[in-house]
Amino acid sequence: MKNVYFDSAATTQIRPEVVDRIKVALEENYGNPSSTHSFGRSSKTLIETARKTIAKYLNASPQEIIFTSGGTEADNMVLRCSVRDLGVTTIITSPIEHHAVLHTVEQLRVESDIKVAYVKLQPCGTPNYDDLEALLKADNSKKLVSLMHVNNEIGNILDVDKVAAICKEYGALFHSDSVQSIGHYEWDVQKTSVDFLAAAAHKFHGPKGIGFTFIRKDSGLKPLIFGGSQERGFRAGTEAVHNVAGLEEAFRLAYDNLEEERSYVEGLKIYFMSALKKVIPEVKFNGNCHETTKSTYTLVNVCLPFDQQKALMLLFHMDLKGISCSKGSACQSGSSKGSHVLRAILSDEDLEKPSLRFSFSKFNTKEEIDYLIQVLHEYANS
Repeated sequence: MKNVYFDSAATTQIRPEVVDRIKVALEENYGNPSSTHSFGRSSKTLIETARKTIAKYLNASPQEIIFTSGGTEADNMVLRCSVRDLGVTTIITSPIEHHAVLHTVEQLRVESDIKVAYVKLQPCGTPNYDDLEALLKADNSKKLVSLMHVNNEIGNILDVDKVAAICKEYGALFHSDSVQSIGHYEWDVQKTSVDFLAAAAHKFHGPKGIGFTFIRKDSGLKPLIFGGSQERGFRAGTEAVHNVAGLEEAFRLAYDNLEEERSYVEGLKIYFMSALKKVIPEVKFNGNCHETTKSTYTLVNVCLPFDQQKALMLLFHMDLKGISCSKGSACQSGSSKGSHVLRAILSDEDLEKPSLRFSFSKFNTKEEIDYLIQVLHEYANS
């Protein structure tokens, strides 16, 4: 039995170079960055250098990059502080956002009595831009739009330039959960007038437990976590220096090798879809997976034409064969409710069939995909 990993949308294999960088930081940069002695200054320099590196690639200012524990904290920080500090009384989002956004918004509705509006979806799952505009001009309340750049389950790509322009026209703030995007797509925050972004290092071959949020300068946001003056006073707590070092290394390598690795991974996705269609002609690709310009090159969400008995054992069978993938998203795998994303876009008939998400990275090979196709083909005919 082989062991193959097709779940990079959940988390990626860490690059060896990143492991080495973290090890050096743990061994050499162990001073508290808030200390004024040489050990502290060494750690502080590492953090500020990492901040400048990230800002350079995003065309942002270093002061606009705030390190967090990951994407969930970044989303919570922006949404909560926008309501508390910026007078936001209406949040417009979509029913297929990550739960870091959806659950936070619902809690804010309870706590702060804000209005929440959900933009209608196109049949493929992409937000309807005309409906977004209608929601924005419905009243004069202070609004924040929160729409993810790349959907973590079906891979649909949001036209962030279009959304940013619509938000700007109506004076709304724009937050984008870009966790599945940063490290895989270029961002230029001077070109795209987004106000807030969220990122997590473990989605682009970095360590878990570290990410960042882009907060456009002079936003008016105040701290969510109080204490010391770390992160320019915006997020208190001693910084995880080694994780920041790992994030910087993973971020730099992702963008320095972006074109080459994107071409390779996209080739794997196209190869997989073509091969799967040959052995299981009735397969369906959920969302915009089949359109490479409208869906991320990193994942495919497939609806397989299996009966309920076959469907119940499918994920277990894949695991027995050493294949790691997801039913819906990893964040949903322990839930009996299934995927809220697929419920929003699939017919009742297709919801009865099993859907699996396969996500790829630079560490995968065509030989692994051949094995995956073989296993799926055998299971379909068993």
